[in-house]
Amino acid sequence: MAQGYDTSIYTFSFQYPNFLFPGTTQFSLEPAPVDLKIKVCINSINPLNWLIVGNELKNLKPDIIVIRYWLPFMGPCFGTILRKIKKNKFTRIVCIADNIIPHEKRTGDVAFTKYFVKPVDAFIAMSKKVLKDISIFVKNKPMRFVPLPLYDNFGQSVSKEDARKKLGIRFEDKVLLFFGFIREYKGLDILFEAMAIIKNSIPDLKLLVVGEYYGNRKKYEDLIDKLGIKDSLILHTQFIADSEVKFYMCAADCVVQPYRHATQSAVTPVAYHFEKPMIITNVGGLPDLVADKKAGLIAEPNADDLAKKIIEYFELGEQHFLSHIREEKKKYSWNSMVQAIIDLAAVK
Repeated sequence: MAQGYDTSIYTFSFQYPNFLFPGTTQFSLEPAPVDLKIKVCINSINPLNWLIVGNELKNLKPDIIVIRYWLPFMGPCFGTILRKIKKNKFTRIVCIADNIIPHEKRTGDVAFTKYFVKPVDAFIAMSKKVLKDISIFVKNKPMRFVPLPLYDNFGQSVSKEDARKKLGIRFEDKVLLFFGFIREYKGLDILFEAMAIIKNSIPDLKLLVVGEYYGNRKKYEDLIDKLGIKDSLILHTQFIADSEVKFYMCAADCVVQPYRHATQSAVTPVAYHFEKPMIITNVGGLPDLVADKKAGLIAEPNADDLAKKIIEYFELGEQHFLSHIREEKKKYSWNSMVQAIIDLAAVK
């Protein structure tokens, strides 16, 4: 929009069936942005709807359609809509791929992704791993790696003191933050085990866990009891509105991403926006975005090494990282993403 494009968003009237969505709600409780044209119309499981939406977009003849792909389940819906659009022989389709090969595999993944990619003209990956994964499914189509830009839609920072006061956290505590949906591949259990290792070394250390359980909640609760770390945890495992995110980020000393495997993580650009150092694991595309001992620390995905890096982080101190983070975050502008979309759409 800032570059003069007349822009509309087509979003979901129905996104996930319950078996794919273990969270509490699929709908935002925030008011809709006043400056965006948003049409709520896509039903992910209704083929008749796909044809109706596809025909509408085909007849609109937009110059560019940007489509986000993150889960093969969406392949039939998106693939059908895009095939209808391509019949206008005008619109260029650029896919921003969060994942091509999913974190949690299901029957039909390969077939659904093959169906999706065929009508797409060009691809953007936000990690080098995903770029490599795209090349398994796509030959002779333009593709580009563009790092995930800063998530700056959560508002400006507040002071650590105000954020902790809002959340009821002592200002004297050392606070680690795990942020985002709690899923097996994200390794929260590894972080719990690391907390057990270091709780006596850093007695005022707290782990703030913010995000809904997307899996076996009891497994984590049992592990907390087994490790005896309940007093070291602050659990906010419910849906968090966008307007509340800044308080959790700003209350933390450091954001921890203890993933078992990953492509990229949306938590990284949020942490950059709020200028929070990160401790990440050496998996997937995470190290591409977090320079070791500059924007944060890189650990191996096991509890012992993660514990060592947490101790090292507090020995170095938050100030050690801040100048590096402020310099590094300049790389992740939305202009780079927008220009990549425009450039790729122009390739015939």
